[in-house]
Amino acid sequence: MLLVNNPGSWSAIYPPLEHAAWHGWTPTDLIFPFFLFIVGVTTSLSKRGTQPRHILVRGGLIVLFGLLLNAFPWWPADRWSQLRFMGVLQRIGLVYIAAAFLTRRTSVTQQVAILAALLFGYWFALTLLPVPGADMGALVLGDPSRTLAAWVDRALLGTSHIWQASRTWDPEGPLSTIPAIGSAMLGVLAGRWLAGPRPLSERIAGLASAGSLLMMAGLMWGWSFPINKNLWTSSYVLFTGGMAALALAVCLWLVDDRGWTKWTTPFAVFGVNPMLAFVGTGVMGRIIGSLWRINVDGHDVPVKQWVYDRGFASWLEPRDASLAFAVGFVLLWLLLLLPLHRRGVHLRV
Repeated sequence: MLLVNNPGSWSAIYPPLEHAAWHGWTPTDLIFPFFLFIVGVTTSLSKRGTQPRHILVRGGLIVLFGLLLNAFPWWPADRWSQLRFMGVLQRIGLVYIAAAFLTRRTSVTQQVAILAALLFGYWFALTLLPVPGADMGALVLGDPSRTLAAWVDRALLGTSHIWQASRTWDPEGPLSTIPAIGSAMLGVLAGRWLAGPRPLSERIAGLASAGSLLMMAGLMWGWSFPINKNLWTSSYVLFTGGMAALALAVCLWLVDDRGWTKWTTPFAVFGVNPMLAFVGTGVMGRIIGSLWRINVDGHDVPVKQWVYDRGFASWLEPRDASLAFAVGFVLLWLLLLLPLHRRGVHLRV
């Protein structure tokens, strides 16, 4: 996520590092659902994950950090009147709370039933219900501003508090957050399976098999309810959940079964301080991208542009320069977080 969120230039990006324009998916569209899937896994494995107070405090803090990040910098007088209410961290916090409570005292059978109700209910809502001022839902799925999810975004949030790039719909809007709960619930089911008494090889094989079946089910569902990250369609939940399960199975095989651990250090450095990494890079990106400006040849330019132009774009092709800047940004934060990791300083929510 840090890599794709911080290119040197938004006009020069390799296609796999961009989100799909609407229907369909790219590797970048796998990142967010992988987050929610692993939230579900850790919720299932956490000793404190079933305590209501812990669930509410943890989820509430994640939402609060998201709102503060959206509001940064906090000093413009109109910042709060234009504050975007939803966002990545807000969705993670809300989904965590919902998934934790829905799976707190329910059996596997009940959880599967809840998951099915969420996904089928969302499918029926977006395709069968008429959208006020438009046509039947299924007829407007290809128009981002006319879907039922977009109408709910505007009705509940208002156009002043929606994603600035559209002002008519929000990719982390309220209605599309409901099926996102399913992504975390799939993680909870995976966590329960991994915590079972079976041999490791059997658990890995079962997780990989289930992931493959979910991917196939998601692709097939996509024939009638297209895979779409912005709408977080039910087919997208199954497809990305299956992909996440398969990816986790591969990691378990490499690390726990084969013992290949040396390659994991950079990922562990970010993984034990995820909130600091996400919020810190978001704040830094905004500072160097617009707030901190310097005079270059009589022109006032952001520091990011100056670094990109002089350090990368001056000798690399545009897309290579943009990618090199993003890689450098990630490596910088790896160096900043590495001392904390070595000292065992982990800022968790």
